[in-house]
Amino acid sequence: MTDATQSVETDAGTARVTWHRAREAALVLALGHGAGGGVEARDLQALARVLPAHGVTVALVEQPWRVAGRKVAPAPKTLDAGWRGVWPALARPGLPVIAGGRSAGARVACRTAAGLGAVAVLALSFPLHPPGRPEKSRADELLGAGVPTLVVQGGRDPFGRPEEFPRGSYDLVEVPYADHGFAVPKGADLGREQALEILTDAVAKWATSLGPLG
Repeated sequence: MTDATQSVETDAGTARVTWHRAREAALVLALGHGAGGGVEARDLQALARVLPAHGVTVALVEQPWRVAGRKVAPAPKTLDAGWRGVWPALARPGLPVIAGGRSAGARVACRTAAGLGAVAVLALSFPLHPPGRPEKSRADELLGAGVPTLVVQGGRDPFGRPEEFPRGSYDLVEVPYADHGFAVPKGADLGREQALEILTDAVAKWATSLGPLG
């Protein structure tokens, strides 16, 4: 259930946070969107539906460029500024905050987590490289997060298949057959809802196993 939507002023403009609150929350999971879409993404919406029942409040964060109705995401430093500006609102409930997001939002979470005091990072569809350009690796952002990190990656994501990821101190869960948006092709051994269930089950198990935080 959506409890509240709030606007937050940042150095990059006005951002928006939509809260999906747990009754007895132990954590806040903040989720940013990608460069090609907003918080309506199927993975973000699935987590907002499922995680509150596991004691995790989900905060869906819309970057200022999306709130303003622009079609193209700004430079990474502007995305980071928007995310940093929202952080005090995310931390205000007084609970440990997991920084997360999908695609470009996952990169923002990795780049800023340690500096903001995030207790962990959730990286959904981390864009390890542009499609067809494995030499343009962004692995340093993932490996430099500095906090416990979970990557959930589609098995056929053109931005980086699970087997392409480097070794590192993070966990990785594969969603078989899934693409960058966690869609699966017709005829696959699992359907879309099953793919999303793999994702939400993995995140719920990981988040609740992080132990005492704060």
